[in-house]
Amino acid sequence: MEKSHDKRFSGTDFSITCQRYLNMKHTPQRILSIDIGGSGIKASLLDPEGNILVDYRKTSTPVPANPEQIILAIKTLVADFPDFDAISAGFPGYVREGIVHTAPNLDNESWKLTDLSEILSHELGKPAKVVNDADLQGMGVVHGKGLEMMMTLGTGFGTAILLDGILLPHLELSHLPATKSKDFDQYIGEKALQEIGERKWNKRMERVLHIFKTVINYDALYISGGNAKRLTVPLDDNVKIVSNREGIRGGARLWKQA
Repeated sequence: MEKSHDKRFSGTDFSITCQRYLNMKHTPQRILSIDIGGSGIKASLLDPEGNILVDYRKTSTPVPANPEQIILAIKTLVADFPDFDAISAGFPGYVREGIVHTAPNLDNESWKLTDLSEILSHELGKPAKVVNDADLQGMGVVHGKGLEMMMTLGTGFGTAILLDGILLPHLELSHLPATKSKDFDQYIGEKALQEIGERKWNKRMERVLHIFKTVINYDALYISGGNAKRLTVPLDDNVKIVSNREGIRGGARLWKQA
């Protein structure tokens, strides 16, 4: 799909940032890593190995969570960060080549076909890459051996799959049907947790974990997100709960992956 100019961010000349991207022959040395979520936006500054140079900072996701408000929140959050030379961002929806197609837990309609990588490049002045938020988290925590899966349990439910450390094309597995009337996102997302309580939610999670273990047959599974700490079901030896702080380090690996 051809990228187009977004008139909501008028006066934009992307030629400089695009040329920087094309001319970038070396791995960026200071990477701004951003995790956009349904309830919070997080940012950190990383070196090429994913080591944290500026500690993880967070702000609430604005309401309405449209592109203009999200960009404003990001700019405010990172206003006093030191210089960086590239941007990585994880977004809670389907993203292809930096363009947002869906944003089910944000202001969905306003995000359709928004070129978030282009907007971030313009607004922050550096080349940007944008992927699904679970993909970014997965890149930050996997060991790089075999078939590894990432699950995020937050406002919604997200997944990513990596093979030998390489991110595979994103599949919106969270929108597969879990019941006759609900997809997995609706079945175990934050809204469902609040409606049915932790005990019933954990029974649902036990079923969900069994389904994905059978279907994906992963070597390792990593679970993160604000609701991961609410899991009380027994976990297999190859399943590990990880923090969002660990996952944001995927912003460095994103610039290493071809």
